[in-house]
Amino acid sequence: MSESGVRRNNSTLICAPIMADTIDQMLVLMNLAKSYGADLVEIRLDSLKQDGFSARDDIQTLVKLSPLPTLFTYRPTWEGGQYDGDEQSRLAALLLAMELGADHIDVELKAVDDFNNLIHGDKPTKCKLIVSSHNYQNTPSIEELGNLVAKIQSTGADIVKFATTAVDITDVARVFHITANSQVSGVPIIAMAMGERGLMSRVLCPKFGGYLTFGTLEHGKVSAPGQPTIRDLLDLFNFRQLGPDTKVFGIIGKPVGHSKSPLLYNKAFRSVGFNGVYVHLLVDNVKNFLDTYSSTDFAGFSCTIPHKESLLQCCDEVDPVAKSIGAVNCAIRRPNDGTLYGCNTDYVGAISAIEDSLRASGVQNGATGSPLAGRLFVVIGAGGAGKALAYGAKAKGARIVIANRTYDRARELADIIGGEAISLADLSTYSPEGGMILANTTSIEAGGSRVRVVQNGAHRKHGGGDYSSCFSIICYCIISIFVRT
Repeated sequence: MSESGVRRNNSTLICAPIMADTIDQMLVLMNLAKSYGADLVEIRLDSLKQDGFSARDDIQTLVKLSPLPTLFTYRPTWEGGQYDGDEQSRLAALLLAMELGADHIDVELKAVDDFNNLIHGDKPTKCKLIVSSHNYQNTPSIEELGNLVAKIQSTGADIVKFATTAVDITDVARVFHITANSQVSGVPIIAMAMGERGLMSRVLCPKFGGYLTFGTLEHGKVSAPGQPTIRDLLDLFNFRQLGPDTKVFGIIGKPVGHSKSPLLYNKAFRSVGFNGVYVHLLVDNVKNFLDTYSSTDFAGFSCTIPHKESLLQCCDEVDPVAKSIGAVNCAIRRPNDGTLYGCNTDYVGAISAIEDSLRASGVQNGATGSPLAGRLFVVIGAGGAGKALAYGAKAKGARIVIANRTYDRARELADIIGGEAISLADLSTYSPEGGMILANTTSIEAGGSRVRVVQNGAHRKHGGGDYSSCFSIICYCIISIFVRT
């Protein structure tokens, strides 16, 4: 059990990088890291103002007063850090940290031979030597990574560390492969892919047996690209509960970091005790992503802009409605054979929300039983979400107009659905009619709302924003979830 009373399903540690100008500032941040739930702190000596740094006194103070186990790093500029001074002094400070009681020190692979010569093989048993390598350009092949790990192990490292850069999200699969296979050797490993495309490597390392992951104290204050916060790891991704059997789900998109889907799904997983995690997946090519992560452990995906139409082509089976719409926003991998089943929930969620709000506003059902029947329904956008809304509104008896930046694409969708097409530029001079519904399925902010009802031929301001009614506010919240995910 953790101190918070949450049962831990893994031994992977959360390490908080501590970067500050002064020792006093570091001590404040170290205590903050403990209160947030970190397991240890990485003290970045290279972040301190070097002109006032007294190695023995300052390191002794940090070791003595740290509320958590310590990892000392003194990263040089040639390995992505801030220290640009004398190399002998840098290594001597790390040796001093080891002798004064540090729990871990991090020495770069390029410098470890010099460090080993410095200690003459005399290393305190309490201190674990992490030997690290950082690649800020790409993620090498599995063979190259395997050779790198073997080279690091040969230095006498207690813990192997490598960090690469994820140029594509498929690069992370190689990091997972090496992490899982390294468990056989018995040498703990810290392995991650940096950058937004590598986020999954930091969140899922407990599933593959990683020794630790790095979690920052606040957004934007990172020691390497792509680090999540401690609070996101614990509260958003349920980090303590992840393990080898955890099923992975996620939201595929580009961009995708704005999505609230992980917040919704992970909270739901936690509430019912389901062993799954839902993550952001910044994907450039859907087919390559699905081909790479074809294991049934990667069990299902939501999909947002711009991949909904591409995902349809990648599914082994597609729901007939999704086929008619021409877009898939949800794909589930069948556990028995790994095949991918695609469907579209955009139109159900969005149209139902609009109907419910209309009924709550006192609008009577039309001839089809839907309050949308006979209404003019203008959809901004002809992508996957636009197709879904246009299809759903048409099925309810609405009259459809498609407005899109590219007129030809609007015309193509209007011909399929049975409606009118206009360009986005024409929308500014479009004459509304009473009871018309305007639904924005793009990233463009249309006066602050996603859905509007036009009453008596004009918009009505509400609460300082250009909303037509309370209905707009309700649907804005719901549509943001269902349409933009």
